[in-house]
Amino acid sequence: MTLLTFYGGVNEVGGNKILLEDKDTKIFLDFGMSFSAREKYFEEYLKPRSSNGIVDFITMRLLPDLEGVYRTDLLQKAGKKEEAPQIDAVLLSHAHAGHANYISFLHQDIPIHMGHTTYNLIKAITERAPSSIEQEILEFSEDGSKRGALKIKRKIDEFSSNEKFKIGSLEVQPIHVDHSVPGAYGFIIYTSSGPVVYTGDLRRHGTKPEMTEEFIEQAKACKPIALIAEGTRITDKPTNESEQLVFEESDKLTSSTDKTIFADFNFKDVDRVRTFYDVAKKNERKLVVRIPDCFYLKYFHQDKALDMPNFDDEDVLIFKQKMRSGTYSDSDYYGDQRFFATLPNTITADEIAKNPGKYLCALGYYSFGSLIDIQPQSGTPYIHSASEPWNEEQIIGQERVDNWLAKFGMSKHQIHCSGHAKGSDLMEIVKEIDANVLFPVHSEHPTEYARVTNKITIVEEGKTYKL
Repeated sequence: MTLLTFYGGVNEVGGNKILLEDKDTKIFLDFGMSFSAREKYFEEYLKPRSSNGIVDFITMRLLPDLEGVYRTDLLQKAGKKEEAPQIDAVLLSHAHAGHANYISFLHQDIPIHMGHTTYNLIKAITERAPSSIEQEILEFSEDGSKRGALKIKRKIDEFSSNEKFKIGSLEVQPIHVDHSVPGAYGFIIYTSSGPVVYTGDLRRHGTKPEMTEEFIEQAKACKPIALIAEGTRITDKPTNESEQLVFEESDKLTSSTDKTIFADFNFKDVDRVRTFYDVAKKNERKLVVRIPDCFYLKYFHQDKALDMPNFDDEDVLIFKQKMRSGTYSDSDYYGDQRFFATLPNTITADEIAKNPGKYLCALGYYSFGSLIDIQPQSGTPYIHSASEPWNEEQIIGQERVDNWLAKFGMSKHQIHCSGHAKGSDLMEIVKEIDANVLFPVHSEHPTEYARVTNKITIVEEGKTYKL
């Protein structure tokens, strides 16, 4: 008997936590952070209390209340007894927080299966940010341990596309897909009842559509009894978008001005990083990156398949901003950040201001304080290369961005290509795979799929479905 239970990704984008049970084997497909549940109660200055173990997260429904799932130290802090793990593994589709971050809470003996690129990307994310209980995916500090104590490393099993492996009664076939982060996968899970297909997040209009097409073809060929499919953009209107268009429009804008170009994008998106690197180089500019983003370049460069520049590339400069002393003193930086701040290819706001036409600055909203030092000329272009705001909090944030741009007379340009499949492509993918039953997840509008199939089950959170 094969069962599916959905503990996240239900009527929301992100938060995927899908339990698959087959005979005596239990695995989770992703174990991500639910943005909608978290934003319902918490924000930047009100966070779940790590000092309360796992209690805040379970009480406020950020995590399901399950036995044999969570870390021993967090259970003990919550006044609960130690529990042996009842989950055999987690299959991680990719490194986005909505799929990966709440692995942080899982029992230390539960193996996590992921691709090598995902492993490297999570290492970069971990090294660039302050330690957080919600971001301890690869290793964690046991609650109550002394400062400097060795961290507990999780059991990480890396896989490659189309290399099958066994977990109990299951055989798993990971297949690469194209997404806005590198190292993304879908899965075919061969159960005792038949194949179950999980898309993870994917698209057909990115730089490597052939990967997604390979996944779709193999998913069709296995004749699945169930398809668990994302539906992020299921209601979006048709668009003409591609990474090539992002390059062309950004290049046209850059070549038409002698002012500094500011580009705001997610640095985990390796295609977007490469696009702006290429735009800068083609226009004889240097790409200026923030110190925290040097960690991404470090690990991207180690993956030869990605063909990415390192932080010391001759066409990359590292932005050294004013810190505690109000100057550019090296002593203001600590740890790994000091290493980057003291490299010979650093650049300051004062230096950018002297030669504005020589730089394309990958500096977004959280670097806007430095605009006061750079003093950009009126008409300086700001490229917003990310999705438009879609909830109230993001709309308020965008209003602040617009206020900064208006203050300095900068011009705003929306140039973007989404990491998620277009609505029309999602419909076609579901029709092509033609599973016995469709379970839509990662969508605020799952019922839209009923337009192309009547073999659909609209899932309820916490409900178990027999295949």
